[in-house]
Amino acid sequence: MILVNFGSLDKIEVIRQYIRLIIATLFALIIAAQAANAGFDRSKIASYFKIADPQSIELVNDGKKPVAYKVIGAGKFYGYVFSSWDATGSVGFSGKPIDIHIALSTQAKIAGAYIARHQEPILVLGITNENLLKFVNGFAGLNVAERLSRSDIKSGLPDFVAGATISSSVIQDAILNSARSVAYSRQLLGQSQGDTVERTNFVHKIWPALVKERAITRRRITMQEMRREFGLPPGDNQQGSFIDLYTALLDPPTIGRNLLGQRHFNEISAAGNANDHMIMVAANGLYSFRGRAWRKSGTFDRLQLVQGSKTITLKKENYNLIPTLHSAGAPQFREIALFSIPNKTGFNPVKPWRLDLAVRRENGAGKEKLKIFHLNYRLPSAYINAAPKLVQSRDEQPLWISFWLSKKLQIIAMIAILVSLWGILFFQDALARRKKLYLITRTVFLLVTVLFIGFYAGAQLSVVNVITFIHSIMSDFRWELFLLNPLVFILWGFVAVAMLFWGRGVFCGWLCPFGALQELVNLAARKLGIKQIEVPWGLHERLWPIKYIIFLSIFAISLASLPWAYRLAEVEPFKTVVILKFMRAWPFVLYALILLAAGLFVERFYCRYLCPLGAALAIPARLRMFEWLKRRHECGRECRICATRCTVQAINPMGQISPNECVYCLRCQVNY
Repeated sequence: MILVNFGSLDKIEVIRQYIRLIIATLFALIIAAQAANAGFDRSKIASYFKIADPQSIELVNDGKKPVAYKVIGAGKFYGYVFSSWDATGSVGFSGKPIDIHIALSTQAKIAGAYIARHQEPILVLGITNENLLKFVNGFAGLNVAERLSRSDIKSGLPDFVAGATISSSVIQDAILNSARSVAYSRQLLGQSQGDTVERTNFVHKIWPALVKERAITRRRITMQEMRREFGLPPGDNQQGSFIDLYTALLDPPTIGRNLLGQRHFNEISAAGNANDHMIMVAANGLYSFRGRAWRKSGTFDRLQLVQGSKTITLKKENYNLIPTLHSAGAPQFREIALFSIPNKTGFNPVKPWRLDLAVRRENGAGKEKLKIFHLNYRLPSAYINAAPKLVQSRDEQPLWISFWLSKKLQIIAMIAILVSLWGILFFQDALARRKKLYLITRTVFLLVTVLFIGFYAGAQLSVVNVITFIHSIMSDFRWELFLLNPLVFILWGFVAVAMLFWGRGVFCGWLCPFGALQELVNLAARKLGIKQIEVPWGLHERLWPIKYIIFLSIFAISLASLPWAYRLAEVEPFKTVVILKFMRAWPFVLYALILLAAGLFVERFYCRYLCPLGAALAIPARLRMFEWLKRRHECGRECRICATRCTVQAINPMGQISPNECVYCLRCQVNY
């Protein structure tokens, strides 16, 4: 609370106090509103920037694009904090926003990051917060100006979360792209700010060492040179100094503190603007670089600073006179001056500059002549922080391409499997005529589906993919999101074409790892003599709509809340069994084991009655263009062999095959 004693003040002073109070209150409200609107976790920001008191943090919107907030703690500027959604509109594999709050230091290094919100299906359930937190925290310390590639083991990028590679890559992309966007807009990458002066490190050095490395430069003009320049005859003391001029940039502490001493250096540095610069000019000899006119005019007419095409006038208000230098080994100078160079002049201390010394004298003809002598200066590279080279986005290949290149062998294997299946389906009649060959081919293919497509490649399609695709079409469709997983993308492409020819059974019967696992488990059960349960047709016909109800429920809920839809999609045991290989909490594992156990007695129990993915594929599959499964006119009349031997009961008592329930196993064609 601000208390003001108005009793002893006159009316004008009272008004002034009121105005100050109102301005202070408004300013505090603006700061509070900015911080509130930012929605950032102050405790996390404090830990990232090592700020002791989170409540002392001020978040100030600097007004630039993309939106980022300056982090100020106890008056000190630490860096920026921003939202990846605000910065780059980051979206996840689900096509929905993924918002990561990122802290970025003034050196373009990521100080820390945390996920504020997301709707990634693989992360809603199944991946622990500890694994996710470890992954996101792994970006701390990375310099976003450098090339960060997973092909370079020295890049420092954290390992992807096991079982969530695609979502991990999306998070990585969001963090790096948004951080680079903010760093570029704040000129943290050196693209226009250029190299900067080293203002933090201090090394004790004496005068000769500073002169040797040219941190201090010198221009000595002898009497002989001066008289020659003005056309004067030789005089006495030809080798004496007309002026022995020295200069140095004092911004680097190793130069400034050694020359001025720590107390004086701190005092001078604190007096001016933080972005201003300071140079020292010292001289011995007969000639004064200051002269006397500056006392009246306020401008030094004998000395000026020149950088490129820019001439900077040295003025009285930016001048300090000191009696001596602190550095050991420094000469005793006749005059020593410090000049502050305001940042608004455009002076760049890391680029070459010079001092021009003007000397006016009468020449041999008695006429006044002006000569300019130059003292050049270039800050040694040891005192320059080289600007990191900006990584050009056009030199970087899209993230999805890197995934395709990294999985070349798996892609080739997947294509070979799909081509083989294409051959099986096109020449199904020839295969069906050879029962033994069919049984071997069928069993081997199911094993490949379970072991390679499922457990090795993790290319298990899911109803989540369907929901994601639908929502992407409804909002902002982006192919690159689906291209991030090449094996799943190729598999989906094949399934989409196959549905036009054969219906949904090609996927369910041949390419679904969990479906194949169920069939193999049931085959083993039959070999072991486990008695199968035949579900009465009337009950079976009433049970199979359950999966359609589940799918429609998931889709309806997704329109209101994707996270809840993904939770309901856990009716699929695919993530537990195939993706995470039973490495989940016991309720999920128990549920999956119950479904597999049911499959011992009823082949493909889950596929027949509960699978929402099968239901989703069955709806468009009715548009198939061909009928490849052959039937006889006796089917369902004189003969019911196929109906009784169809292990998934896809043939009704009338002998008709239901395309919505058929898994295209070709057993009926063998019987045919």
